[in-house]
Amino acid sequence: MSDTETLGELRATVAALGARLRAVEDQVAISQLVARYGPAVDSGSAEAAAALWAEDGAFEVPPYAIWTGHDEIAGMVNGAGHQGLITNGCGHVLTAPLVKVDGDEARAWNYALNIRWDREADRFWVARVSANSWLLHRGADGWRVAHRTNRSLDGSPEPRALFQASTQPFEAGAGSA
Repeated sequence: MSDTETLGELRATVAALGARLRAVEDQVAISQLVARYGPAVDSGSAEAAAALWAEDGAFEVPPYAIWTGHDEIAGMVNGAGHQGLITNGCGHVLTAPLVKVDGDEARAWNYALNIRWDREADRFWVARVSANSWLLHRGADGWRVAHRTNRSLDGSPEPRALFQASTQPFEAGAGSA
C-alpha cells in the first residue's frame, strides 16, 4: 500500500469517527435536553424550562393548551395551575427518549408521568401518563425544541399515533404528530 493510499484510508477513518462522535453527541445532547424538563418545571424554574424551546417553539398539551414561545411557556410554569401542582407535591418524570437525528433536525419520543403526592393517604399516585413527540432543531445555541406534543394515554388513537411515527424512518421537516 502506498503512502497516498494509507493517508487516504486514514482520512476516511477519521471522517467516519468524526461522524460517529457527532451522532453520539447529538443523542446525548437531546437526551439531556429532555431530561432537564422535569427538574425545571418541578422546581418552578420558568426561564430554564422555556429556554429548552426555540424562541418560537410550541408545547402542545391537549386538551389543556398550546403554549408558543418562551413567554407563554414560562407563563405556564408560573401559572396558578402549575404552581398548585408543584406546591402540593408533583413530579414530572420523563423516560429516556428514542431519538432519531437527521442533520440539524431530530425527532424524539418518550413517556411522561405526572406523579402527585396525596398528603391525606401519605402516598404518591400516577395522575397522568402521556405519549410525547418532540421535534428539535440544532441552531447556534445547540439543540432546542421546535414542537413538543404531549397526549394522555387514555385509550384514544391520537397518543398511539405519536408513537407509530417512531417506528418509521426519520423524515426531516415531517412535523410532530
